[in-house]
Amino acid sequence: MDYDSQQQKPGADSTTAGYDPNYVPDSVKSFVVHMYRHIREKNVYEIHQMYETSFQSISDRFFKDSPWPSVDAVALYVDNDHVFCLLYREMWFRHLYARHSPTLKQRIDSWDNYCSLFQVVLHGVVNMQLPNQWLWDMVDEFVYQFQSFCQYRAKMKSKTEQEITLLRQYDQAWNVYGVLNFLQALVEKSTIIQILEQEKEGLVQFTATDGYDYNGGSNVLKVLGYFSMIGLLRVHCLLGDYHTGLKCLQPIDISQQGVYTSVIGSHITTIYHYGFASLMLRRYVDAIREFNKILLYIYKTKQYHQKSPQYEQILKKNEQMYALLAISLSLCPQVMLVEETVNSQLREKYGDKMLRMQRGDDEGFALYDELFSYACPKFITPSAPTYEEPLVNYNQDAYRLQLKLFLYEVKQQQLLSGVRTFLKVYSTISLGKLATYMEVDEPTLRTILMTYKHKTHAVDSNGKITSNADLNFYIDDDMIRVVESKPAKRYGDFFLRQIVKLEGVISDVDRIKLE
Repeated sequence: MDYDSQQQKPGADSTTAGYDPNYVPDSVKSFVVHMYRHIREKNVYEIHQMYETSFQSISDRFFKDSPWPSVDAVALYVDNDHVFCLLYREMWFRHLYARHSPTLKQRIDSWDNYCSLFQVVLHGVVNMQLPNQWLWDMVDEFVYQFQSFCQYRAKMKSKTEQEITLLRQYDQAWNVYGVLNFLQALVEKSTIIQILEQEKEGLVQFTATDGYDYNGGSNVLKVLGYFSMIGLLRVHCLLGDYHTGLKCLQPIDISQQGVYTSVIGSHITTIYHYGFASLMLRRYVDAIREFNKILLYIYKTKQYHQKSPQYEQILKKNEQMYALLAISLSLCPQVMLVEETVNSQLREKYGDKMLRMQRGDDEGFALYDELFSYACPKFITPSAPTYEEPLVNYNQDAYRLQLKLFLYEVKQQQLLSGVRTFLKVYSTISLGKLATYMEVDEPTLRTILMTYKHKTHAVDSNGKITSNADLNFYIDDDMIRVVESKPAKRYGDFFLRQIVKLEGVISDVDRIKLE
């Protein structure tokens, strides 16, 4: 495919006005020559430095308002190496998506480039080591561009005849089956599931080496396969298939440190989508537990990522996960699962809203709508549009459906908030007395209590039924007997915080020079 197709007609887009795809500044020549050499020498540290730092600084200096030079223009500096050119184009498109609005042709060209790159990884001999950050970004960007394409294609009202012709002509570009097949093929060809199983038995090392091969081999296929499991979770969440998404992630034990935690973007994406899928499947305890851990981790480490290009994305996901935690705790009040630091941040951000959400009135219902809309993924409709007139936009359809399903669940749970309030007060209460308090008859109350039992239980990833409730009850004749689970008090956290405070005071005192 001719790379000059990246150029648009004069005036088509102000960002590329005056852009010469064949002009290669000296700093770009130096960048590609050194990057090519480091890749050939498998110098992962230097590749990472150039990828993370040099590429960003050159982009800021020369290519704020235009794309990088075309691959044809730089190919002669890298011996026309086919694999390097595919990697360069992958970065080229990522920069384009981040800074400009890609045209339909550019979206299709990027799909073709990913197809070629993944085909080489799957069927060629890839004799190189690449940084985990880059391999994660490849999978992450691949899914992002798929999501972006689906959103773009679904806005049919403003499409020109030329765009519609291109969409019909390239109907396989960013096809949902193609995307899922590539990710699944990377998982299977890399044998990553078997590698992780063998690691549990102590037969191989994968996590301990962060997926790198210190014996001169390649980490590319294995690590791409590993990150593709997270990519599959994300795609299935975008499609609203939460059960399949969590199934795809199952080989990775997220209760432990893993290769997914070695890259901050991968860590956050994994837990955000795991937590969201768990929330939608009513596995509230799992969602709360994981949101708590990642929010505490971000709180402790975000200052180290301030210069990272991902910093804004980290902050955005952080805020979204606080909103999802607020929803989870409002539906399943298990505050003892949340660490004090996270809880104080949560109260600061959403304390007032959570109180209103738990009241179960229309205002609370509207707040669930607001927080869900803010924090949910950008759901997609993967099917091709109908090209017959009149052309309609359907980019919001998938989101509206997921919101409707979520609010339907909330509505059902709001009926139960009154039951929980009474059960928290009494250790025993007769059915008749509770029915009187709740202003319903006894048969209706029995139905409500059965519904409460149902809604506070969920099926976990192993198919077992687990309870999300912080209190349990059983009916003995006509008496309701309540068993409240008392959380074990955790003194360790309190003492550790006081020790840290004391050490701070001592170091402050030591710094004061007595006159």
